[in-house]
Amino acid sequence: MAIIPPGDHKAYMRLALEQAQKSPPKPTNYRVGAVLVDSAANKILATGFTLELPGNTHAEQCCFLKLAEKHGVAEENLNNVLPSNLALYTTVEPCSKRLSGNLPCVERVLRLAGAIRTVYVGIMEPETFVAENTGKKSLQDAGISVVHVQGLEKEILEVATAGHTKA
Repeated sequence: MAIIPPGDHKAYMRLALEQAQKSPPKPTNYRVGAVLVDSAANKILATGFTLELPGNTHAEQCCFLKLAEKHGVAEENLNNVLPSNLALYTTVEPCSKRLSGNLPCVERVLRLAGAIRTVYVGIMEPETFVAENTGKKSLQDAGISVVHVQGLEKEILEVATAGHTKA
């Protein structure tokens, strides 16, 4: 993986977009990419993309599951093994509701509230599948900053909605 200068949020978002492009296009989900970074060390800890792992997996979920496996812990115990100044870059705002019944990505991030300090998003979730995503508010209420990284919205939306029927 390329070395990204500390604080180059757009470069990290581009990396998340590269992850999203690996996701298979489907009419029933967004193609999303995620990158988890140790901000203090400027080190990428994990990456993920929609449907990377078996099941109806989301990008953030894949990122956390791979990291949990690497550390030999359950995903819900990741907070015990991670440094405390992490940044999550995700091309689309983390979901607050899963129609599949899986744990929403916002709840997964909230479990890591002591470690994840900032969530950088490329676009807010369009209201295609969930009418009102409350993810941003839930994260902010838990003391996690949510920052919009501007400049890649068009590309992110094109990748996210590939496979969707155009109205």
